[in-house]
Amino acid sequence: MAKTINQTAESQEEKVVAKAKDFWTRFSKPIIYGGALIILLAGGWLGYRQFVLEPQQKKANDAISKAQAYFAKDSLKLALNGDGSSAGFLKIIKNYSGTDAANLAHYYAGAIYLRQEDFPNAIKYLEKFSTKATQIQSAAWRMLGDAYMSSGKKEKGIEYYLKAGKLNEADEFTSSENLYLAALAYTAEGKNKEAIEVFKTLKEKYPTTEKAANVDKYLASMGVIEND
Repeated sequence: MAKTINQTAESQEEKVVAKAKDFWTRFSKPIIYGGALIILLAGGWLGYRQFVLEPQQKKANDAISKAQAYFAKDSLKLALNGDGSSAGFLKIIKNYSGTDAANLAHYYAGAIYLRQEDFPNAIKYLEKFSTKATQIQSAAWRMLGDAYMSSGKKEKGIEYYLKAGKLNEADEFTSSENLYLAALAYTAEGKNKEAIEVFKTLKEKYPTTEKAANVDKYLASMGVIEND
């Protein structure tokens, strides 16, 4: 009986081995070629990063520093469009797409258009900007809130004020400012229930801020008396 069991086990093992051999016979070339392709692609990516992307990043960083200098001087047209010899933010976005500098150029371009009251372009460029630096992202969302509110798209404006207010809660000053703007926008739209909720959140989370000191008068105007 034991012999029969062993023979059965051996037979099953032989079948598994035979299937494995058959699989390798039929698919060995695709596997080898596929593996080689992965290696080539990996090598190609490393080469692309070393010889194309990194030099591109350096050129973009050099270019944006000049545009930033114009921005710091409030020479907004030169910052945006360049001076003929150095690129402005718009050209950096076009010429260095995919680089960190091009991403940052979207932020600057959006900020400039907002100051020029060109709200559609402000929205266009700010919405294409993103960063893990919460303070900068919060500022971008705050500007988007301003641009949408000024464009008459109040709900969208409030949405971005709220996002900006909730992104970096450790930053009491900017978070309270952004929540305050959201609450005021709700009030202007006659949405008192939503405004009250945001005002209360502001007061609860940031009680020592300047904006929190103004909350009670707004709540009182909407019939809400807060007991300290």
